[in-house]
Formats: sequence, C-alpha cells, structure tokens
Amino acid sequence: MNHRDHVNLLRSAIPAPGGIWADVGSGSGAFTLALAELVGPQGVIYSMDRDEAALREQARAMRSRFPDVTVHYLAADFTRRCSLPTLGGLVTANALHFVEPRRKVEVVRLLKSYLEAEGRMVVVEYNVEAGNVWVPYPFAYKSWEALAHDAGFAHTQLLATAPSRFLKEFYSAMSW
Repeated sequence: MNHRDHVNLLRSAIPAPGGIWADVGSGSGAFTLALAELVGPQGVIYSMDRDEAALREQARAMRSRFPDVTVHYLAADFTRRCSLPTLGGLVTANALHFVEPRRKVEVVRLLKSYLEAEGRMVVVEYNVEAGNVWVPYPFAYKSWEALAHDAGFAHTQLLATAPSRFLKEFYSAMSW
C-alpha cells in the first residue's frame, strides 16, 4: 500500500479539513501522514505510539511533507489512559490487532472516552479472523461491528477496502 491508498481508506470519514484528531498506535506514521493530508493546516493531530524512534521518524516525514500541520507526538501505550484533549476523531490503523481479544472491548471503550459526543472512530484492519505471528489478533469487519456496538457506539459503517498481499484485504470502518 502507498500514501494514496492510506488516504483513500480514511477519506470518507473526514469530509472537511480541520478538527482535533488522534492516530493511536501510529508506528512510523503512514496513516498519520494520510490524516495530515485530509485535516490540513486547520487540523491538529495527536500521534501516539510506544516506539519513540518510530515517532521521531514520523516527525521527520511530517516536517518534509506536511510542515504546516500541527502534530503532537506522544510516546505512550494507547491501551492505557493518557492525557489527550477531547477529540473530534480518532484513527487506529493496524494497531488493535495487537490487543488480546479479551481486552478489545475495554480498550475500544477507553478510546471512545476521548471522543466528543459526535466524535468518529476510524478503524483500519485486516478483514480476516485468523492472524499470524506479525498480526496476532485481527478481526473482520463483521466482528468490528459487534465490538463497536459492545463498546457503546450506536453506528458503524464500512468505508472502503483495499487488497493486502499478506492477509486477504484491509478495510476501513467508521463508528460513532
């Protein structure tokens, strides 16, 4: 996948520039860069990952490609409460598949708690139920619908899909 694919997976969840967004479990920032393109200089992004080296790499890429977008980098574990402002939206791309199934509802509820009343959570995930050593706990879109409902979201919508060389396909979904 390339930058254009990342943007296309998020595009319909972000209808206009601006807002306060977070990318949790952001890694080296592929989806943070996509988010930056979509929210533009009017938006603010909080990028969170445990890997400080990945955040530094991401900051370099952001300065190079989207220097006018405000990004705050947080070295933190997204599965634990941290200091974030109230968010209009939150992206978790290929991060929730590292959370054990027994903890997923708890973690999604935590992430939901950062959102304003009409806030949107966007999930990008492999559309399969069985993983591997690199993707231990993926969940297909139908499972995300149930998980989002159990975590308190009233609505969930499939946004887009993209082929994957490794595990069938990716999907993006928005819950609010």
